[in-house]
Amino acid sequence: MAGLKYLSGFGNEFSSEDPRCPGSLPEGQNNPQVCPYGLYAEQLSGSAFTCPRPTNKRSWLYRILPSVRHKPYTAMHCGNLTEKWDEVEPDPNQLRWMPFTIPKSSEKKVDFVTGLHTLCGAGDTKSRNGIGIHMFTCNTSMVDRCFNNSDGDFLIVPQQGEVLITTEFGKMMVEPNEICVIQQGMRFSVDVFGETRGYVLEVYGAHFELPDLGPIGANGLANPRDFLTPVAWYEDREVATGYTVINKYQGKLFSSQQSFSPFNVVAWHGNYTPYKYNLENFMVINCVAFDHAVRTSHTIAIYEFMGLIKGHYEAKEEGFQPGGGSLHSMMTPHGPDRDCFEKSSTAPLKPERVAEGTMAFMFESSFSMAVTKWGLETCQRLDKSYYQCWEPLRKHFDPNWRPSKQ
Repeated sequence: MAGLKYLSGFGNEFSSEDPRCPGSLPEGQNNPQVCPYGLYAEQLSGSAFTCPRPTNKRSWLYRILPSVRHKPYTAMHCGNLTEKWDEVEPDPNQLRWMPFTIPKSSEKKVDFVTGLHTLCGAGDTKSRNGIGIHMFTCNTSMVDRCFNNSDGDFLIVPQQGEVLITTEFGKMMVEPNEICVIQQGMRFSVDVFGETRGYVLEVYGAHFELPDLGPIGANGLANPRDFLTPVAWYEDREVATGYTVINKYQGKLFSSQQSFSPFNVVAWHGNYTPYKYNLENFMVINCVAFDHAVRTSHTIAIYEFMGLIKGHYEAKEEGFQPGGGSLHSMMTPHGPDRDCFEKSSTAPLKPERVAEGTMAFMFESSFSMAVTKWGLETCQRLDKSYYQCWEPLRKHFDPNWRPSKQ
């Protein structure tokens, strides 16, 4: 969206105020006796108060009305959002889903929250240890309602259609090939502009971090400067018919009513913010001298969920489609299909660009993830013929083969 501005950096100490209210950030104080413009001071904490400074996450928000002014929460229907990991029997097979169906707006209006469907996950929100992987398929914007996740952080990956995300910190336009993170406790609303689909990774127990680079050195992979945080924006809007705040709490959904928009933060400062990142900026590093450092066909002690944003994934070009996904479980073999293996085994050994115009991603976890009933049955997108892509792999063993003489 033209006109949206951002602050650059990852985990920085940011400060921002809406230019309509200059001087709205208190000087030299977090919580003065009287805030500028008659605002309320609130602190949003993403860690314990006494965490060491490097891990302490908090931001101060200066808002027109405090967030505590709302009616009591009441339980609401959760739809296909769940953390019931034992509702169906475990399935160790390699799983692949065809592109998930987006409901037609002419048939049913579905917004971001209503369109959340849990595919798989593990752990427990009460002990704050685990993850959930969800799909979102929607066709209409959230009107006079917002979402707040008390259980963990959302990493949102749009695949079809851009999303305008309004948060208490400001607005972000997130397009396919970008990702964004809405951290625990942050209220946000999602506007869409047609049929929209994407993936969500939810983590319960910790916040997302950038990994250490080790022998890579000072630069590479995801550079901190490429992460973008929205600037302050507010609306002073009364909602006579009621504004709905939806809260995900201990795996369930609850709703509360208030008479005003929650996006009334005029200024803020701190290091606990939402942010977005363009995947095109990821600086890939790989071993290309004489060997392939990672595995091909493999059996591993982790779970891998893969999604495809655009293009063609060379390992299984035919069946792995944008808007679909695959899950390879712990200790279940998987790898390239026959076409990929044969092509790679006979290709000339010369420099070659691969995956041009393609963006795939992986959610990788040591948690032993279970697939939900929606993922295995209700969605009706499970490709039950997936295993057949490995059936044509043939034996190449030749007992008469001998090393060539140099």
